[in-house]
Amino acid sequence: MPHDTQLHDALKRLRGKGGDLVFTVIGAGHGGLAMAGHLGIQGFPVRLYNRTEENLHAVRWHGGIQVTGAVEGFGPVQRATTSMEEAIDGADVLMVVVPATAHATIAGLMARALQPGQMVVLNPGRTGGALAFCHALKEQGVSPAVIVGETSTFLYASRAISRAEARIFRIKNTVRFATLPAYFIPEALPVLQRAFPPFASGDSVLSTGMENIGAIFHPALTLLNAGWIEGTGGAFDYYRDGITPSVARALERLDAERVAVAAALGVHAVSAREWLYLTYGSPGRDIHEAIQNTSAYLGIRAPQSIAHRYVTEDVPMSLVPLADLGRMLGVAMPMTHMIIDLANTLHQADYWAIGRTAARMGIEGLSVKQIRQLVVGLDPPAGKDAS
Repeated sequence: MPHDTQLHDALKRLRGKGGDLVFTVIGAGHGGLAMAGHLGIQGFPVRLYNRTEENLHAVRWHGGIQVTGAVEGFGPVQRATTSMEEAIDGADVLMVVVPATAHATIAGLMARALQPGQMVVLNPGRTGGALAFCHALKEQGVSPAVIVGETSTFLYASRAISRAEARIFRIKNTVRFATLPAYFIPEALPVLQRAFPPFASGDSVLSTGMENIGAIFHPALTLLNAGWIEGTGGAFDYYRDGITPSVARALERLDAERVAVAAALGVHAVSAREWLYLTYGSPGRDIHEAIQNTSAYLGIRAPQSIAHRYVTEDVPMSLVPLADLGRMLGVAMPMTHMIIDLANTLHQADYWAIGRTAARMGIEGLSVKQIRQLVVGLDPPAGKDAS
């Protein structure tokens, strides 16, 4: 693989930096503010990028972000800017905390500004995020010597209180992390764990992508509660009230299809019910019971509208890639297709057309063997290998 020696040397350097690691957080929304504030509280040098000035004024005025909840304190931000070049110049780790629908755009903005040895982490990648991000970089005609990785889910349950305040309801117990290719994981993970101890090793970006629980808990839950959301403006607890026993059964069918696609790729994916126990310590015989036992979700309100990223992001960037992988692998996915079609109908959209397909992940036409070779760092042979 190109640049390997340079990247191994860069990771060795980053592991030796300790608290001097320079982080850039890309995105000043709910998650970006929480992460930037938390990093600042821990004493790391932090930069914050957002494409619109309006979202940065308050951070600049206060000099950082006030964080409450599971983390308490004021996190200084050294630089808040709309210039990608300014944001990432001299940074060590670039934490991308934007909707997955913006990943390709961010890749385009970063492509010629990236510096050798930097680490780019998608928080989270959703399904196929690192694959699509690297493919987007290649489409820009550049192949920068950087490490690209992704997490399986976002580290925090959080909300922005204002444009300079974030509330972190809960930090997840464990969040899987993987790089593309996978052989950088053992060197990259300790770098991130200096700031984020819950990060743990995934096997590859196939395992982190298949552990995308947002695909299960976001689109179907929002769409099946469309009447309640539109009737009340989201005035109910999204998870604990919205996931009734009947809705939970639909989510379990949807989840079974995700697990089946993972199995077809040779990846073990825990069920959504198991994930709730591993992530939040929530026991339950089924999803409904486990959700009721998840204290971290208490007080998290539903979206005010179904025109929300739980649909506009998670359908094209989570369900569409799962469905397209199912097509490639011969896995029947009727519930997944139904939720995508329901989203298309209610939003008058075509998420199949704009979604993250196998082609946009750079794996269209590859066999399972070739896909697995690609993610671990072996160049797949030319042409389709059906073996």
